Amino acid sequence: MAKDIGIDLGTANVLIWIKGQGIVLNEPSIVAMEKETKKIIAVGKEANKMFGRTPGKVKAIKPMKDGVIADFEVTQIMLNTFIKKIKARSLFIRPRILICCPTNITPVEKNAIKEAAERTGARAVYIEEEPKVAAIGAGMDITKPEANMVIDIGGGTTDIAVLSLNDMVTSESIRIAGNVLDQDIIKYIKSKYKLLIGEKTAENLKINHANVFKPDKKIKVEVKGRNLITGLPHSEEINQVELEEAMHESLFRIIKAATNVLEQTPPELSADIANRGIVLTGGGAMLEGLTELFQKELNVQILIADSPLTCVVEGTGVLLEDIKRLEEDQN
Repeated sequence: MAKDIGIDLGTANVLIWIKGQGIVLNEPSIVAMEKETKKIIAVGKEANKMFGRTPGKVKAIKPMKDGVIADFEVTQIMLNTFIKKIKARSLFIRPRILICCPTNITPVEKNAIKEAAERTGARAVYIEEEPKVAAIGAGMDITKPEANMVIDIGGGTTDIAVLSLNDMVTSESIRIAGNVLDQDIIKYIKSKYKLLIGEKTAENLKINHANVFKPDKKIKVEVKGRNLITGLPHSEEINQVELEEAMHESLFRIIKAATNVLEQTPPELSADIANRGIVLTGGGAMLEGLTELFQKELNVQILIADSPLTCVVEGTGVLLEDIKRLEEDQN
């Protein structure tokens, strides 16, 4: 039997769902290869261990940037490796693939995602937009003439959408999400302390130590990196207020995008959102203090999906249950 698979091709992680089995793969979107020979050394979790730690002749690449393909060949290699790993393809079996993309991407970017999936040996490829799939994965019923609003904060993009009758009424996609917040922290520490830290250190600070609503100056963490003046290893103490300061501008750009979507929403649907609230999905939804910050600024109740990291791929699982409907929608 041919397998139907759903792929959340994220900037930070790739998640794969097989119909009837659930989530079978969740690995970082990273490939390690030799610079000169282009020989692949590792993909996914193994490559992630090497990120920022490779010798000169090896480079660890993130082939996805801002939710779209930045390096087509490497993305194809990564997808091929993952599909082999889950044994979704053989000589006689070619799977049907449902793959997600951000809203507001260009037709060229959309075709690149579709082509990368087709080249893995799929017999059919369907593309759906992330906020719609995330809403379905979060358990929202988008088939009725009622508004559902979702803010999906991933690694590369934040997708914001109001959905009704199985389609998007208004939407916006901005290339500000988890990775930009990491870079904000790196830049802030570099500027203020002349201390250079890596992406993994910045991500750890964001996930485990930040609070973006009521940061406490007394809560501090030691940060280790390289002093830009001496060139030697060095450490500094950073507090929560500084981490909030680093991310403040980017977070308010997400709030501005959400405000734009709300302003474009028809009044009847706005009333539904006021009653139901907005659902947050994606890894960024787990940032401490984010729900309170959004609630204060947007003046609407904010809810977090039960499993924000896996909403999109779980949504593909729901859509794959009715593959005929999916085919009709795509045609």
